[in-house]
Amino acid sequence: MASTKFNEMSTEKLLEQQKLSKIAIGALIGSLTALLVMVILLTIKKGFGTVSMSLGIIPFAMIPIVVMNWSNMKEIQKELNSRESSGLKL
Repeated sequence: MASTKFNEMSTEKLLEQQKLSKIAIGALIGSLTALLVMVILLTIKKGFGTVSMSLGIIPFAMIPIVVMNWSNMKEIQKELNSRESSGLKL
């Protein structure tokens, strides 16, 4: 998505991209939360070992992806707000 400039996209495409980003962020946060809960339960049940440690790192390693998607969604919203305030419809 880094190669796409939001100011060159149509409003419909921006709305579609925003909807897709919201779904992706929600799914990613949900799956990472579920994985973290499973790791905590695994650690409680079997103790702290290499499996629980390895799986426990994954949710924290995936946080930058959530942050990048969140940032893109904010940029899309900013572009949509600027178009709405200027009355521009592409």
